[in-house]
Amino acid sequence: MRKLLIGLVVLLLAAAAILAIGYQPTVYLMPTPVAISTGELNPFDLNPNQEKSNEIQILFATNRLPAGKAENRTYTIFPGNKLRMGIARMRIGEKETPWENIFNLSTSAETGSRPALRLEGIQELAQYPLKGNDAAQPANTRLLADLVNKALEGSVDKDITIYVHGANTAIYRASAQAAQYHHFTGQNSVVLVFLWPSAENLFAYGTDVQHALHSAPAFAQLLNLLAKHTDAENINILAYSAGAQIVSPALDIIGRNTGKEERKELRLGEIYYAAGDIGVDTFVKHLQSYTDMPRSTTLAMNLSDRVLALAARRNKISRVGRPEEDDLSPEKIQWIQNASTTSRLNIIKVSTETVSGMRPSSHDFWYAHPWVSSDILTQFLFHMPPAERGLVEAVRDDNLRYWTFPPDYPERIIDIIKANTG
Repeated sequence: MRKLLIGLVVLLLAAAAILAIGYQPTVYLMPTPVAISTGELNPFDLNPNQEKSNEIQILFATNRLPAGKAENRTYTIFPGNKLRMGIARMRIGEKETPWENIFNLSTSAETGSRPALRLEGIQELAQYPLKGNDAAQPANTRLLADLVNKALEGSVDKDITIYVHGANTAIYRASAQAAQYHHFTGQNSVVLVFLWPSAENLFAYGTDVQHALHSAPAFAQLLNLLAKHTDAENINILAYSAGAQIVSPALDIIGRNTGKEERKELRLGEIYYAAGDIGVDTFVKHLQSYTDMPRSTTLAMNLSDRVLALAARRNKISRVGRPEEDDLSPEKIQWIQNASTTSRLNIIKVSTETVSGMRPSSHDFWYAHPWVSSDILTQFLFHMPPAERGLVEAVRDDNLRYWTFPPDYPERIIDIIKANTG
């Protein structure tokens, strides 16, 4: 009887562990961005140092609480007291999948069976206390500089791009999403994924909101470390969904605590919020403190986004990726209107009317739709404003400016990239 009870307890604990982790779907290679789907442009041949292999690596940083020894490290869903960095190794397809197969899928519009991305391993190489002076960690500072600068030396693109994932996302899924972006740059860009401690459970959104709040200072510290100790020309940020709940307050922290000259030293490049899941009023308040710092800030929004509609209901306020003007004061509405025409704030409206083939309620459009992914790649790689990368300007009666995709966007973007790459 005692053994039976022990067995039942073990089964219940195992079931609880499964429920705590939640379901994490396999990530398959995303549709090829339209800019390279015709085969006319081939970013994979730009870097002579590139290995023709289905194995790729990206950098990672995390404030998750670790478990296990350094040589066999895993990370929990709880916030820790250190910022940890290292390398995540990914593979597209199976070990025996030849590079030629991956290349053909990555330079064509084929939409058939796509290979899965797999996380082969994660190696922690440096760590910093989240409170205190990082100058007290010279060995780790050197490791950080060596880690990033070595990657930059072997890269055509001398920027570093940070990907900040959304809620209900495990380390594997976040790393795979970041690796896809890296892959479709022709594996020419240095990409770092910030693995904040998501609860990895669809029903634990409230926990994710709390963990995101605690992760913003860690992300601000990461930006300062990269600016201070690496040779990156620009630090770009792609924040997806609830990733906005880390990036926006972190930039606000920096904006409120950084002097005029120091702001330039941060070398912030393109800040892109894709389907941003953060309260629209809070976002505008944050934006006012840092809008002069990056080269540009972009809001990509789908006003029919079903996920953000649910998030708005849960939080009792609309999200910046699906905003309702009633949630903003007249002063903040006026500020946004002015910023859209006089500053480096760009609002991109994606919809079924302007983006051919997009699902009406799409939340994952940044990687699921080839037009949007092409626009992001072009913006980050060439630092082009919307008009120069083929988007069309629209102005509302209240002078709010936004940008849309023209019907001939695929032809436009190919011609633009050809003109800028010789």
